[in-house]
Amino acid sequence: MSGFVSFISAGPGDPELMTLKGAARLREADVVLYDDLASGAVLDLARPGANLVAVGKRAGRPSTKQHHVSRLLVDYAATGVRVARLKSGDAGIFGRLEEEIETLREAGIGYEIIPGVTTACVAAAHAGIPLTRRHTSRRVQFITGADVTGELPQNLNWVALADPEATTVVYMGRRTFPTLVAKLIAHGLAPTTPALFAESLASSDERLIRTTIAELAEQIARGGAASTASLILFGALAGEYPSWRTPPHLAP
Repeated sequence: MSGFVSFISAGPGDPELMTLKGAARLREADVVLYDDLASGAVLDLARPGANLVAVGKRAGRPSTKQHHVSRLLVDYAATGVRVARLKSGDAGIFGRLEEEIETLREAGIGYEIIPGVTTACVAAAHAGIPLTRRHTSRRVQFITGADVTGELPQNLNWVALADPEATTVVYMGRRTFPTLVAKLIAHGLAPTTPALFAESLASSDERLIRTTIAELAEQIARGGAASTASLILFGALAGEYPSWRTPPHLAP
C-alpha cells in the first residue's frame, strides 16, 4: 500500500505564520523532506521520531538535484508512510512544485497541497504597506529574477513590468536586479520608482530597506550576490508609510 505526500507551505520560517492544517500535517508525518528556508523553528513542529531529510537547493551552493528530491518522495511514499514535503513561502510560487507533483502522478501516489503565506505578503506586512490600491495599484505581479541557469529570464513581459501602476515582486532576483533595472528604465519605468528590499524575513536578522530601483540596483552592483534569502518589491506603494514601528519579531 502506497503512502501519501502532503506538500506543506511553511511560510517565511515563523511557525506562527503556518496554517493550522499545515502544522497538523507536519506533526502527523513519518518523514519530512525540507528545504533550507523551511527549516529552523518550523521543524520543531515535527513529531518526535520523524525522519527529517534535508533536500534544500540554494544558488551558488552544493544542492540536492531536483530529480533526486522527486525520487525520494516516491521512494518514501512507496513504503506506505506519511510524507511531508516542507517548502518555504507558498509551495506553489516558484517552489518547483510541478516537477514533484508530476513524479508522484506517474508513480500513482496520492498527494495534497496545503497553501501558505508567500514571502511577498510577509514583506509588505512587515513594512506596513498594502500590495494593492483600488485606483492606482490594481495589479500585483510575481516574477522570478533567475532562470534555470541563474541568469535573468529573457522572455519577461517588459511592458507589464514597466507599468508604474502595478506592484511587482521579484523572487530570487538580487544578483540579476541591476540588469533587470536597466531594462525596466529602457522600457520607460522611472529610475525613482520606489523599491523595498527585504532580507531574512521573520528572523532576528530581518532587514527592510526602502529606496528606489536605481539606488537599489547600484547598491547591489557594489555589494555582490546575497548570502541570505531576499526579495525585492517595487511600485508606487513600496515607498509609502515609513517604517516607524517595531519589527514584528522584536515586538513584546
